[in-house]
Amino acid sequence: MVHSAYDAVELVAGVPGRIEAVASHAGKLLVAVSDSEGFLRGSDCSLRIYSSPASSPEGGGEIRRDGPYALERHEQRFWRRPPLAMEVSASRDLLLSLSEWVALHRLPGLETVAVVSNKTKGANVFAWDDRRGLLAVGRQKRLTVFRLDSGREFVEVKEFGVPDILKSMAWCGDNICLGIRREYMIINSMTGALTDVFSSGRIAPPLVVPLPTGELLLGKDNIGVFVDQNGKLIQDGRIIWSDTPASVVIHRPYAVARLPRHVEIRSLRAPNALVQTVVLRDVQKLVQTGNCILAALSNNVCGLLPVPIGAQIVQLTASGEFEEALALCKLLPPEDSNLRAAKESSIHIRYGHFLFDSGKYEDAMEQFSNSHVDITYVLSLYPSIVLPQTHIIGEHDKLLDMPELATESSDVTDEMESYSLQLHESDDKSPLEVKKMSHNALVALVKYLQKKRSGIIERATAEVTEEVVSGAVHHSLILSEPYKPKKPNKKRAQTHTSSIAREMATVLDTSLLQALILTGQSSGAMELLKGLNYCDLKICEEFLKEWSDYMVLLELYKSNEMHREALQLLNQLVEKSKSEMENTDFNKKFNPQMIIEYLRPLCRSDPMLVLESSLYVLERNPSETIELFLSENVPADLVNSYLKQHAPNLQSTYLELMLSMSETGINPNLQNELVQLYLSEVLDWYNILKEEGNWTEKTYSATRKKLISTLENNSGYNTDLLLKRLPQDALFEERAILYGKINQHLRALSLYVHKLQMPERAVAYCDRVYEEGAQQPSKSNIYFNLLQIYLNPRKAEKEFEQKIIPVASQYPGIHKSSSAKFKGGRTGKKVVEIEGADEIRFSPSGTDSGRSDGDGDDANDGGPIMLNEALELLSQRWDRINGAQALRLLPRDTKLQDLVSFLEPLLRNSSEHLRNYLVIKNLIFRANLQAGQLQSWCALLLLDRLVQAGQCLSGPSQPDS
Repeated sequence: MVHSAYDAVELVAGVPGRIEAVASHAGKLLVAVSDSEGFLRGSDCSLRIYSSPASSPEGGGEIRRDGPYALERHEQRFWRRPPLAMEVSASRDLLLSLSEWVALHRLPGLETVAVVSNKTKGANVFAWDDRRGLLAVGRQKRLTVFRLDSGREFVEVKEFGVPDILKSMAWCGDNICLGIRREYMIINSMTGALTDVFSSGRIAPPLVVPLPTGELLLGKDNIGVFVDQNGKLIQDGRIIWSDTPASVVIHRPYAVARLPRHVEIRSLRAPNALVQTVVLRDVQKLVQTGNCILAALSNNVCGLLPVPIGAQIVQLTASGEFEEALALCKLLPPEDSNLRAAKESSIHIRYGHFLFDSGKYEDAMEQFSNSHVDITYVLSLYPSIVLPQTHIIGEHDKLLDMPELATESSDVTDEMESYSLQLHESDDKSPLEVKKMSHNALVALVKYLQKKRSGIIERATAEVTEEVVSGAVHHSLILSEPYKPKKPNKKRAQTHTSSIAREMATVLDTSLLQALILTGQSSGAMELLKGLNYCDLKICEEFLKEWSDYMVLLELYKSNEMHREALQLLNQLVEKSKSEMENTDFNKKFNPQMIIEYLRPLCRSDPMLVLESSLYVLERNPSETIELFLSENVPADLVNSYLKQHAPNLQSTYLELMLSMSETGINPNLQNELVQLYLSEVLDWYNILKEEGNWTEKTYSATRKKLISTLENNSGYNTDLLLKRLPQDALFEERAILYGKINQHLRALSLYVHKLQMPERAVAYCDRVYEEGAQQPSKSNIYFNLLQIYLNPRKAEKEFEQKIIPVASQYPGIHKSSSAKFKGGRTGKKVVEIEGADEIRFSPSGTDSGRSDGDGDDANDGGPIMLNEALELLSQRWDRINGAQALRLLPRDTKLQDLVSFLEPLLRNSSEHLRNYLVIKNLIFRANLQAGQLQSWCALLLLDRLVQAGQCLSGPSQPDS
């Protein structure tokens, strides 16, 4: 970094004598000059004051560069000896000098204010703290601190002893840094505590230079080391000079060193690069003033006047030293804030282009971000990114509207045009280099857009909220106004809210999604679409289709509530996955389960769309789809109605799974729908087998098994309607189940025994009815009905007909059954066949009475009976049948041996009940003699009730039998 930071201007030439010290005050030069023999230590020394001819009489305060300075005043023999140091306090208008002692003079009249002769005589160095008015003086091995009291006299504050003669020192807060012999020390001005810092160099004496920040620059031969106020090293803080400096002054942002052959200027910013070299030989003193640096030669005074900051910025920018140029922008005056912002923006943009061309894409994006340039400007560097059409004005176009920034804007435009030429020249690069550059550049773009996104989205959201609120307020005002006939008002224009923020958000999100896909960050694109986003639908849709990123495309549809398009795409992808058997990744990514998961959140908001889109998965994953309908509470009637109309082949599947998966069951209408579907299929199957001559009652298909199971386990269907549809000469098992549902037990048992020839099913039917408690309080009637069918078929038929007559009168289609003969029962005997009344509709509340008034003589009126089945029933269910009635119903020729298995447990049970009764009765009778007659009678009454209950359970076993 080499540029012109200072202009060397000769201010005073041909000074008669040797220049010992130099300072400035109010734009005038104060030069301490010894006589022509001034090199002799004991000669007098005069003070010469020079001023610029162009300056005002009152003084301008700054050193000017227009022409040489002329002598204004000459004070002869101002000092008895040449001063070792001289310093001006501009805030106090005082001149401090160290000659034989420390003297204080008022400026500009040079009146003597104070002389500290006792404690400072023979001193060789001093350090002045202008802010606090403190003076530290080093004399031999003593350090004395004075305070300027009321601007008139110095008052001694502290005095400390030091290890050796002081060579250099400077204030740093409450501490004083001392250069002693070959080392540096820190001493506390209040306590005198000494702290070693480090040793100085081998060649040059110690050199302590204070910095405006309160830190220090300590010389170590040709190296300047930065330390804090406590002497601690600052990381990476050092300046390496080209030679050992005799003195160094600080003039922000530079450090200026007096070297043997020249004056060297370096930056205070790391890495402290060389800024400029000014060739001035035999420089005796370097003094920092308000606006420049004074370089005192033997007979001349030169001023190092800083080049204007703006000019330096231009130089640095042109040479590619962007960091230094940006640092200098901080030094621009606050009143030029617009110019400063424009220059900084221009530098950041140029720096960004430089880094972009160098392949440092992330650093380039950082510079573009700091420049506050519009994102469309940055996106113009990426021709592969498709941008939506907007009305946004680019940042460089906005700059043209500001006259003071026009120059910077034109520079930006030129830079952009030059970069476009470089883009065309880059076509000569190899494809691999272009691909690598493109990927890295896009990765940097993603980070840049993500960094910018939060602020832009926040502004867009605020814009939408403002529109909604203003619209609501306007609507409420309209409602609150009384009704008046409206007249056209041409002067009132419609309010239009700017949508710049939303357009910017659309550009950003659309570009970000493309960049994410181009860099292989599909997951990032998914996250972008799942949240609030302003992606342009058309551009993103075409882009995602081109790149075949269907997962992101699905999320794009979903975020825009285009569920129909998303589901159509999903169906296509699932079908495609079936054809691409080798592509396992594609198959894993797209499967029917994805459709189900997509439909899940839509079940409540759009059930019709769910139904329209679920046919595909209902065929392939019926259980998962039905589970979806159930878990998300899709109306079952709606599902059934839709399937009945559009997919009747899936209707039974849906109802079956719903019936099996629903804990609470399904409503009666759907149950009836399912049973009717089963029955229709069974009837079609029955007609086919009947025509082929292969039909038997013991032939079962899968659907018939489902029908029988549904009829047995459910009761929500329409029994009358089903009975009407059953054929008269077949499907007796289904008919028997339906009779049982309407409590027509006698007919059901007759079908099991005579039509189906399945006595064991008849017994199981009786057990089920008995256990369900359908015949309370006379539960044994159901078994008695079965005994009647076994032992007295004619009487059972008569009772059956008596039961049916009232029902038949309501249904003209019912006709009486006729008698016929068939083979049945294990005995192979002829029994009366019960037929007819197949189309009779029975009320569900109807019941059969099992009570018989006949006796054993009536058993022979009906012909052959099923005695073996009757005896087996008695032996197995003796505890559930009224023994007396059963015995009366048996034929007279029944052998007692055949009744042993029935009577033995029955009589044993009755005897046991009787014995228990007598024992308890006697015990209670004896106990009642002591407990009182009233209590005993109550107990006896209770026992009688218990005995009566036992007799009802045991049948004929009564105490008086």
